Amino acid sequence: MKTILRYVRPYKAAAVLSFFLLLIELSVELFQPLLLARLIDDGLANNDIGLVVSLGLAMAGLALLSFGVGVLNCFFADHVGHSTGFDLRNEMYKRVQESSLENLQNFPQSSLLTRLTNDITQVQNMIVMMLRFMLRSPLLLIGATVMAFVVNARMALILVIFIPFLLLILAWLMTKGMIYFGSLQKRIDAVNRVMKENLGGLRLVRVFGREQHEIKRFFVQNEALQESAVKAFRYTALTSPILLFLMNAAIVLMLWIGGSAVQNNEAQVGEVVAVVNYATRMTGALGVVGMLITLLARARTSASRIEEVLEGTEKENSGQDAVKKEGSIDVQFENVTFAYSDSRVPALNDVTFHVKRGEQMAVLGATGAGKSSLFQLILRLYEPVSGRLLIDNSDTRNLNIASLRTQVGYVPQEAKLFSGTIRENIQWGREEAGDGEISKAVETAQLEETIRALPEQEQTMIGQNGVNLSGGQKQRVTIARALLRNPGLLLLDDSTSALDAETEAEFLEALEAYPCTSILVTQKLSTALKADKMLLLEHGEVIGFGTHEELYKESAFYRQLYQSQYGKEAAT
Repeated sequence: MKTILRYVRPYKAAAVLSFFLLLIELSVELFQPLLLARLIDDGLANNDIGLVVSLGLAMAGLALLSFGVGVLNCFFADHVGHSTGFDLRNEMYKRVQESSLENLQNFPQSSLLTRLTNDITQVQNMIVMMLRFMLRSPLLLIGATVMAFVVNARMALILVIFIPFLLLILAWLMTKGMIYFGSLQKRIDAVNRVMKENLGGLRLVRVFGREQHEIKRFFVQNEALQESAVKAFRYTALTSPILLFLMNAAIVLMLWIGGSAVQNNEAQVGEVVAVVNYATRMTGALGVVGMLITLLARARTSASRIEEVLEGTEKENSGQDAVKKEGSIDVQFENVTFAYSDSRVPALNDVTFHVKRGEQMAVLGATGAGKSSLFQLILRLYEPVSGRLLIDNSDTRNLNIASLRTQVGYVPQEAKLFSGTIRENIQWGREEAGDGEISKAVETAQLEETIRALPEQEQTMIGQNGVNLSGGQKQRVTIARALLRNPGLLLLDDSTSALDAETEAEFLEALEAYPCTSILVTQKLSTALKADKMLLLEHGEVIGFGTHEELYKESAFYRQLYQSQYGKEAAT
């Protein structure tokens, strides 16, 4: 909770003011039964109408004052809670954006979504309720007990006997609730994960006729969520009935003792009414506490989950050296080894190659060979375990990350588009780009005819994740987006797989006019043959590097691959 309180601190003045208003409201509430006792004992008992009227007006005025400060207290409590929630949400989102991918691997996407939304809302509500009610209830309990002793110590002793039992029950229920609410939040993560996976692959689910399977899969997670919720709320549901039972028992006992005292002239009716009034107010406060225990138990769990993200994510370790903008970029791997944190097997092992300025290199290899991992390292999404990765003869560890990425155009294996127009998606690569630059990128990506055929051309709205575009069209939009950056290095991660042979050939030919180094991951040997060099990867290791002629002469693997597609007679 210390981390959460740090975000409340900027609103300390509003929180203090809210607490001050709460004290005024509480003081008025505690003073009312005293006036009521005097009205009964001195006014009604003595038939003093003037005193009854004056005390009645005083009580009405105090009620209005209590209402006014209560409204102001709500306003400031809401301001503190919602402002803290706003800051937490912004900070968490910022941490996710700036954190290294290695850190983020500890938090599944569904869990991050729950923490950014549901968990922050729970904490936000907790802050509001603490300022409005959580502090009010214990203060009211203490104040009402003290005032009850002032009125009649004998009757007040009954409250003192009952209160410790109430507090022990509250502590036990809250401890149990926190355990089960932790499990509940994890179940919510699991349900969100299933929903996210299903909605993301809805077309595939229907094509394979897996609707019933997905319904059952969701049912299993939803049933587990229900079981966790029932267990968690089973304890909190007991809170209010138990508290009310004990307090009502205390009130009945006080009425019995108070009635006997009045009959024996040991107490006045007004005193009994006042003490019972205090007990009734305490009952109401404890009823609110019962409701707040549920909220606090969930909020404590949510706060821990938020703190895990805020404390468990670190900014990417960026160097200071800037990458100079001088056209194409030189890329060199020197004995680079890399492994993902959740894997014992290296994704890349002792990889060495050199791509000179302006060259195009194709990367060939089976699934899992480590092709995409090369790009992850070049973009500094991850760092090598050993070896050096040089960009223009500078170790990437010393390069400023933002400066490096500004010089790189990256087209991922899976085309990712955002809701908006086609132009907005292309311009996402560089927002300040002009019409001429956009047109050039569109033309090179072979997207001109596609845009021209659309009803509103480049202003055509794209559905979520490009649902209204074909695979090839989405790939070309992402290629245009990368080219718009005028990169010194272009990384294409199997980004032409959905293009037909003619369109792909036209794109690669047009790409030659761009003054950039390019690295192309591909499964097509015909595409790789157009490159200046080829890199062959197998299980994360280099098994061949060089031109087609060099590889054909030196690599049995490449020779066999080439002959299987072009025949032995096609040998150089």
